[in-house]
Amino acid sequence: MTKKLCVVGLGYIGLPTAVMFANHGLHVHGVDVNERAVELINKKQLHIEENGLQERLISAVESGHFTASTTPEEADVFIIAVPSPINADKTANLNYVREATKSIAPFVRKGNLVILESTVPPRTVEDVMLPVLEETGLEIGTDIFVSHSPERVIPGKVFEELINNDRIVGGINEESSRLTVELYKTFVKGNIHVTDATTAEMVKVIENTYRDVNIAFANELAKISEKIGVNAWEAIKLANYHPRVNIHLPGPGVGGHCIAVDPWFLVELQPELAKIISLSRQTNDSMPEYTALKAKSIIEQKGIQHGRVAVLGLAFKGNIDDMRESPSTEVIHHLEQAGVDYTAFDPHIKENKLERQTQRLEEAVSHADLILVLTDHNEFKELSPETVKDSMRTPVIFDTKNCIDREKWESAGFEVVSLGDSKNSSL
Repeated sequence: MTKKLCVVGLGYIGLPTAVMFANHGLHVHGVDVNERAVELINKKQLHIEENGLQERLISAVESGHFTASTTPEEADVFIIAVPSPINADKTANLNYVREATKSIAPFVRKGNLVILESTVPPRTVEDVMLPVLEETGLEIGTDIFVSHSPERVIPGKVFEELINNDRIVGGINEESSRLTVELYKTFVKGNIHVTDATTAEMVKVIENTYRDVNIAFANELAKISEKIGVNAWEAIKLANYHPRVNIHLPGPGVGGHCIAVDPWFLVELQPELAKIISLSRQTNDSMPEYTALKAKSIIEQKGIQHGRVAVLGLAFKGNIDDMRESPSTEVIHHLEQAGVDYTAFDPHIKENKLERQTQRLEEAVSHADLILVLTDHNEFKELSPETVKDSMRTPVIFDTKNCIDREKWESAGFEVVSLGDSKNSSL
């Protein structure tokens, strides 16, 4: 049995993974450069929101199996779970992975296993991590073992999926894979599929790129539907009754740390070959501006020259507090560029991260001419139109997630506009 783990990166993936191992009897030392996050964790408090994380963190810390600091310690296994974002020019930023590997290098000893969980471009283990680890003087594949096992979880259901989802393990050699499989069997109930490191990296990028391309198709269908008197949501639902069709849903853009980022890894590696992938990224990246301009158009069609928008939802998906790559921030940027006044509200974002963000729904909708729903939080699905109507100047709602009850809102006197639906709206 592995004696000790060192998990570098205590964010949306690293922290849940660390407490899972700790609560299964392993000693885990967590590392993060964010001093505030480390301080909170050691006080059994959260800096991120995830279902079931609070009680699991308390259990892990109180058992003595989990500690956190800003520096690594010697361990039997090192797990790197740091961000791998893209630069402004859409190239991969691997500085976090490189620096995390450098940070553990002084602590790596003979017999150790190093696992990269971050989603990265293919060949990152080979081209970025191994050169750093080789500087330890230990022989790769004999003295120390290295593998890639990408996370495959969705925010809001991290623990359920950590346990039940199939897992991919790609070692640099057979022994690296074997040791990694043995470790994750600590709590993984899904099947564990073994391959090489570069293929494992490719698999994760494929998974997210497939979804991005599918969403881009749905967004094109939404735009077309708005021109020809069709409700795209209805048409997609009916098309999906076909046993071999599974079309995703349109929206105001694609967000999160994976789907909005990972396809660019393939475009960067092979730009001349990744034509559909690149076009899909451009399509999805265009949706925030499309949404903002449509919101402005709705207000102007109501004869309002200086309208005010109540933006509901800043997280990139429903019922989480994660704003990474959120299309909502881009929608707001384009509202500002178009000269549209707005106030933003998200019940899951507990501190104001934007200039015109408020912690009160009442303030967000006050004197608004349009409610713009960008995230399908349960709070918005269940929102009573009567509670906001009297505060508004003009009762109009633009639902980009098809998540509200149209009949309920129309009965309350609202004009309802849905993204991709010109069948039920004249605006």
